[in-house]
Parts: sequence; C-alpha cells; structure tokens
Amino acid sequence: MTATATEPGKIRAKARPGDTTFFGLAIGAGSLILVALAAVAVFLLAEALPAFTADTTGMNSSPANFWAYVGPLAFGTVWSSFLALLFAVPLSLGIALFISHYAPRRIAQGLGYVIDLLAAVPSVIFGLWGIKVLAPAIVPLFGWLNEHLGWLPFFAGQVDSTGHTILTVAIVLAVMIIPIITSLCREIFLQTPKLHEEAALALGATRWEMIKMAVLPFGRPGIVSATMLGLGRALGETMVVAMLLSPAVVINFVLTSGQNPSTIAGNIALQFPEAHGDAVNILIATGLILFVITLVVNSFARWIVARRAAFSGAN
Repeated sequence: MTATATEPGKIRAKARPGDTTFFGLAIGAGSLILVALAAVAVFLLAEALPAFTADTTGMNSSPANFWAYVGPLAFGTVWSSFLALLFAVPLSLGIALFISHYAPRRIAQGLGYVIDLLAAVPSVIFGLWGIKVLAPAIVPLFGWLNEHLGWLPFFAGQVDSTGHTILTVAIVLAVMIIPIITSLCREIFLQTPKLHEEAALALGATRWEMIKMAVLPFGRPGIVSATMLGLGRALGETMVVAMLLSPAVVINFVLTSGQNPSTIAGNIALQFPEAHGDAVNILIATGLILFVITLVVNSFARWIVARRAAFSGAN
C-alpha cells in the first residue's frame, strides 16, 4: 500500500489596501511612459507621411526630394554630436577620476558642486557665450590649423572669419555635456569596491594601474550610459546650433569653413515659425528622423551595457 503525499496548500499573505494601491500606481506610472512614447511616435508618423512624397524645393533652396533634404541635416546632427563627444568624453573621464581618486576632499567637494551647477545652465547661455566669446577668440586657431594642417580635408579651404563653424558648435556642445558625463562617471567611480582597489594596491600597483585594473573595468557600463546621455543632449540641442550656424543643406567635413551642415533640431527651430502647408509636415518628418536616430543610438547603448553588465565583484 503506497501513501500518497499531498503538497500543503500555499499560504498567501492577506492583501493590504496600501500594497494594492502602490502596485496599481507603479504599474500605471510604468505604462504611462510607454503610452507617451507610443503617442509621440504615432503623431510623428501620421504627420510625416505626406512629407515623404512632397516637393521640398521651397525649403531653403533645398533639393526637391525629401530624402535628399533630410540627409545633410541628419549628417550635421550626427557629425556635430560625434565631434562634441570626441572633446567631452576624455575631459569628463579625467575630471571624474580627479574628483574621485586624486583631489583632496575639500577640493573634490567644491569641484563636484561646480560641475553639478554647470549641468543646470540653460543652453541659450552657452549659445551667447559661444557667439560673443568663443567664436571671435577661436578664429586665430582656425587660421593656424588651416596654415599648418591644411593638407587635411578637415582644415582645407577658406577659413570663416566670424568663427561660426561646425567646430565652434561642437566645442560649445562639448562644454554643455561635460557636466552630465562627469557627474555620472564620478558617482560610478566612487562605487568601485574598496576590496578591488586595496587588492590592486597591495599587489604593488600604482594609483594609475589600480584605476586601470579596478576602477575603469568596473565602471565601463556606467561610462557607456553616461556617454549616451550626453550624446542624447547633443543630438537634440537646438539653441546653440540655431544661434551659431546659418541653415545650409550640405554635407561638408571641413571644420573651419563658413559653409556648414545644419542639424535637424536647429533647422526645425529656424524654419518652423514661418512654415505653412507641406513645409510643416516636412519639418515634422525631419523630427521623426531625429526621433529614430535617438532611439537607435540609445538601443545600441543599452545593448552594450547589457553585454558588460555581469560583474562578479564583492560589493
């Protein structure tokens, strides 16, 4: 005779009104983000569909084809943001490491406070600084680059005498995103397990070797995330581009020339107040392209972070 074992019934905790309410609010908040994102995507797509076959000749003497019109703008958006990252990321990592591992406590606190304040400065202030201070001051540097490095395609041709070039825009964008990247990297570096740092130093590593072996590998996913957040602001920046550059539908790699590619956001800001009819749909369609670019960049960043997310440290 065999005994049949019965599993005891599962004991469920009594549902409390507070738990139920908080669960519903959390689900609603999470769903609201998805609904808002879907609503923006649907609006952009619905308004942009007529523009894909529209005549864009009236849009600032542009080509008649929409894709020929938006191509240079997308190039200018990616090109200026790439240049900004090229300047900002090394400086941000250096400042973050100085604050977290080199500077005395009082200096680190003061410098961290200043960095956080810079992140809150409106973009129009950076634009005014770029026009009145940076652009006139950087013209001699453009002349030197053209004279000594003019054999490179990036510094060839006629130098713009006003300093309103894509390189000036990239420098201003770099200054704008440095506080964002620095603040995030600083917090990430401060979370490095002390056991890893002390173990590297105990084995005879110098401070830089300890940073290279323990701090940077631990913070790599965070560095990628911080860089992508800075890139997101650079891609969508409007005022700096609109204030420093004149709109031009060109693809040009020269950094010191007066003929510069505009960005999607800057072009929308300049053209939208006077747009009507099909021009409004065309500008919204370019906004859809910017939306897709941002989505692709952030998805790629999340993929990189997911690959590097596994960490076996004792933290």
